[in-house]
Amino acid sequence: MTRHPGKWRLAALGAAVATALALPVSAQAAEPADVQDVLKDYQAQVGPGAAVYADSGAGPWELSAGTAKYGTVRSITSADHYRIGSQTKTFTAVVTMQLVDEGEVVLDEPIERYLPGLVAGNGHDGNAITVRQLLQHTSGIPTNNNPTPKANPDGTYELIELVRDGLSHPSVSEPGAEFHYSNTNYEILGMLIEKVTGAPVGQEITNRIIQPLGLTGTSYPAAGDRSIPAPLINGYIGGRIPPFFLWIDATAFEPSFFGPAGGMISTQQDITRFYQAVVAGELTSPESLAEMRRTVPANGAEVGLGLISYTLSCGAVTWGHNGMVPGFMSNTDVTTDGRHAATVTNANVMSPKYRELVDAAICG
Repeated sequence: MTRHPGKWRLAALGAAVATALALPVSAQAAEPADVQDVLKDYQAQVGPGAAVYADSGAGPWELSAGTAKYGTVRSITSADHYRIGSQTKTFTAVVTMQLVDEGEVVLDEPIERYLPGLVAGNGHDGNAITVRQLLQHTSGIPTNNNPTPKANPDGTYELIELVRDGLSHPSVSEPGAEFHYSNTNYEILGMLIEKVTGAPVGQEITNRIIQPLGLTGTSYPAAGDRSIPAPLINGYIGGRIPPFFLWIDATAFEPSFFGPAGGMISTQQDITRFYQAVVAGELTSPESLAEMRRTVPANGAEVGLGLISYTLSCGAVTWGHNGMVPGFMSNTDVTTDGRHAATVTNANVMSPKYRELVDAAICG
């Protein structure tokens, strides 16, 4: 059964959409001059192209360095489509929290209550791991650095196979004791959503978030759909050893390999709108948003339920998530007063300089 936002949520959405449409991207404010220098340095480290779409309080603006397609001269724009990787997790978390709001899921109940027998073996105990711990990566399920799920004959993947592959690795801590980032947590949450609603997780994300927010550039691709809609940013794997570099096109890959942990496509404009809606409480009840913003420390950040928080040099506190899949590295940060920075590069190369870029873009 597919459920839809309640009356309180629809009213908030209507007001928010009107606000979002009031200032089109073409009516841009002047971007801070120093951000271009930081962006150029970042792009030189990470890929053929990089871009930031931001607002430090005077209106949205965008900057691009390098190219959206290697071998051509084409700037990345905030309307270009790209694979958002683990930013998908926040969509999955929001749907889970909507089910909490609807009384279908209890945050601190064990996952065994909803998916009996699934989380077991190798030290994993579904009777001890709660929904909250899956959302916050404190379940004890480890990072799976080399996933090898069983594929279907056509090269697609079933969600259950992703979960089985992840759970084949032994538990690394007692539930609730430590933070260990794991796609498996969110693959299990995808199965939870499907069990409770009776619908595919991508359909629930579409019906509950993408369509109500009018995110026309955002999609949860079906298994087997390896395309990215135009206009698109081409993605690459490879790297730089100055002055040499090697980029291999990785734009097309199987989205069901990542599913509810990292399979979605969006644009900088859309993903910014999404996180602003999350932080403004347009998609969940105030109580659920407060739970999402209850954090544990992890790797220099604060991690909530599907949200990551940073404190910038100017004192601004941001909420968002990053994402890395073959060909793309992206990040979105928003503040409660609407400032934001969405960054993307078309190679899955990590550089800590992206935090400097976000800081420069929002703090100005």
